[in-house]
Amino acid sequence: MVGRIPILDVHPVVDLGRLAAKATAAEAFPVSATIFREGHDALGADVVLTSPAGERRPPVPMVRLADPVDRYVAWVTPDEPGPWTFEVRAWSDPVATWRHAAGIKVPAGIDVELMFTEAGLLLERVLADLPAEATADRAVLEAALAAALDAGDNGRPPEARLAQLLSDEVSAALDAHPLRDLLTVVGPFRAYADRQRALFGSWYEFFPRSEGAYLDEETGKVVSGTFRTAAERLDAVAAMDFDVVYLPPIHPIGEVNRKGPNNTLTPGPDDPGSPWAIGSRFGGHDAIHPDLGTFDDFDAFVARAGALGLEVALDLALQAAPDHPWVTSNPQWFTTRADGTIAYAENPPKKYQDIYPVNFDNDPTGICREVLRVVRLWMKHGVRIFRVDNPHTKPLAFWEWLLAEVRRTDPDVIFLSEAFTKPPMMHGLGAIGFHQSYTYFTWRTERWEIEEYLREVSSESDHVMRPNFFVNTPDILHEYLQYGGPAAFKIRATLAAMSSPSWGVYAGFELFEHVAVKPGSEEYLDSEKYQIRIRDWEAADAEGRSLAPYLTRLNQIRRDHLALQQLRNLAIHGADDENVLVFSKRAGTAGAPGGSESSDGSDDTVLVVLNLDPHAARETTVHLDLPALGLDWGDTFVVHDELTGVDWTWGEHNYVRLDPFEEPAHILTIRRP
Repeated sequence: MVGRIPILDVHPVVDLGRLAAKATAAEAFPVSATIFREGHDALGADVVLTSPAGERRPPVPMVRLADPVDRYVAWVTPDEPGPWTFEVRAWSDPVATWRHAAGIKVPAGIDVELMFTEAGLLLERVLADLPAEATADRAVLEAALAAALDAGDNGRPPEARLAQLLSDEVSAALDAHPLRDLLTVVGPFRAYADRQRALFGSWYEFFPRSEGAYLDEETGKVVSGTFRTAAERLDAVAAMDFDVVYLPPIHPIGEVNRKGPNNTLTPGPDDPGSPWAIGSRFGGHDAIHPDLGTFDDFDAFVARAGALGLEVALDLALQAAPDHPWVTSNPQWFTTRADGTIAYAENPPKKYQDIYPVNFDNDPTGICREVLRVVRLWMKHGVRIFRVDNPHTKPLAFWEWLLAEVRRTDPDVIFLSEAFTKPPMMHGLGAIGFHQSYTYFTWRTERWEIEEYLREVSSESDHVMRPNFFVNTPDILHEYLQYGGPAAFKIRATLAAMSSPSWGVYAGFELFEHVAVKPGSEEYLDSEKYQIRIRDWEAADAEGRSLAPYLTRLNQIRRDHLALQQLRNLAIHGADDENVLVFSKRAGTAGAPGGSESSDGSDDTVLVVLNLDPHAARETTVHLDLPALGLDWGDTFVVHDELTGVDWTWGEHNYVRLDPFEEPAHILTIRRP
């Protein structure tokens, strides 16, 4: 039933309130609603958060937006992880109603004393309920009451009395102790605040079997890397200031229908196969490939990563090679075709003859128990992040159950959805519990589509899905990187790292690996999915052929600026050249979009001007929305380029020239007086 003061279309509310909206500890999120009433009397509204422990936080006033009509918003901040709720409250505001009427009538000489009498009655109501400790406000309001009642021949002029009643001092006291008539409350509505890593982090992906691998000169065979040799690579990953190291599947690889180089069906006897073809005579999802080492070796790898400040993310791929133990022990978990064979995975035109998909319609209870057992096994070995392969090919109900079971006992565990599919499924996976998602970022290269997508992920789908902008993956080598040269790698890294609080890099990106298996394909030539790749990292660094120093600087900037660690605080600005993208992120004073303060309490704003053309320098004028930067129209200010160290004085309109062969971007911080 509609309340006395109607409160409609509350946002964020997911699945009619059955599911919790996305939130992160210490990150503000907007709560909005359409609020109105009959007649012309003023109303007020606020939002009240309730913590996981049931403690109600101080109300946050809602602000009426210019558009759409009667839409109100408040930015609220959960200050600890866990399940939160929020209520939206609205009321008739007699003080604001009086202020509006008195401001018109008293100067016009209409109902002058009646206006002051009504003011006196309102002030008496406020004073009657004033807390004993509010001594300063009491003094202010008692003086205001005297002014309201100061009538007669010897009293002050009406104009002076009104000025006192409308003064900032009196207004502040009344706002601190509002009168709320006809109070209406809707809610509680659910929001779940995850730990910070669910929102912010820099990811680095590598195959352990490639790290430390070498060519045996005597046998001519490639010798696999191990967890022990891969652990030596962790120092370089940490030195680039990454936060998460993500490992593709580390389990035994099937021997039946094994793939050869470049996804061929004719492997040689020494070809290692695809890590996503999980399971063999050596075990399944609860085992480690014997070439990589033992559980003790894996534990040492995780411990070394932790000592360097890195979290380990492990791939969770719910599929099986034809010789996986599940195929023998639980054949009902797979799809049997009319000819009696088990169906392998297909995504036409792609075929995965080395993989059997799991059929969740057969023995769902048994499958659920087994997957939960596997996940908890790896959790016991220090894995607190899982990157889930193709979750959109499994039932949403299964994922909702699994993620809820894990959250019930281990709420710090994070799941990243690798679902390149239709938006409803991507959003659905986020809504039912996935903490992050891969996105369409890779395929957004033109300015207009980048701007459109940045708006979408930061302010339209943010209540259900957190983006992770991977610049490349073992499956995706976009033509922009194939033909853009080294500048394209810089541009895409800058865009991902500066626009999204989570971003990722697959190993080889820093070496500008860009050759596709064939024209028109997004598959790498000699893909690491099917063969071990030996890279000479030291030589690349020594010869200056590595992008690692640039990636390091991007990650340092991200760590230094709270504005870059948030999602919902992005604003798009303009430029005359369609190849130049301009956006900003701001974390500052309370009430600003995304507005929590930076670590030193100051306003933190990062402004990015990026040349999207990897082939040519671009000269243009950029046009800034100064209020979005926390500035007033007409202000001038100093910007500091975090890449070059140069300072400029800027205003609303500014000339830039960006050469992709030197620096394709300005990453600017605003130096305020």
